[in-house]
Amino acid sequence: MTIRECYDAMGGNYADVEGRLRTEERIKKFVLRVLNDSSYELLCKSIEDRNMPEAFRAAHTIKGICQNLSLDRLYESSNNLAELLRNKEDYSADLEPVLEKVKEDYQVTIDCIKQLD
Repeated sequence: MTIRECYDAMGGNYADVEGRLRTEERIKKFVLRVLNDSSYELLCKSIEDRNMPEAFRAAHTIKGICQNLSLDRLYESSNNLAELLRNKEDYSADLEPVLEKVKEDYQVTIDCIKQLD
């Protein structure tokens, strides 16, 4: 899969990231780094531990990475989760559907990145 095909498959905005990073090689270099980022694992662990401030930090980090790389699909869901977690001290059931959407979008993104040539 090419980097352009990857962006199409994972719901990213290739034209936007290309305007920022300029070359396919540079875009691919930074997108591949997503595979080694631990923010998603931290998010899941923090939610499991009911540590809402840490969950917010993790969701906010995912959102920022996605915004910088124009990974629009995952950006939208992680942004929604970050906003729901902002200033939240206690776990509540309203997080579940939003978290599930982040998990779904994250898996699609990671699966696509792993298929890069």
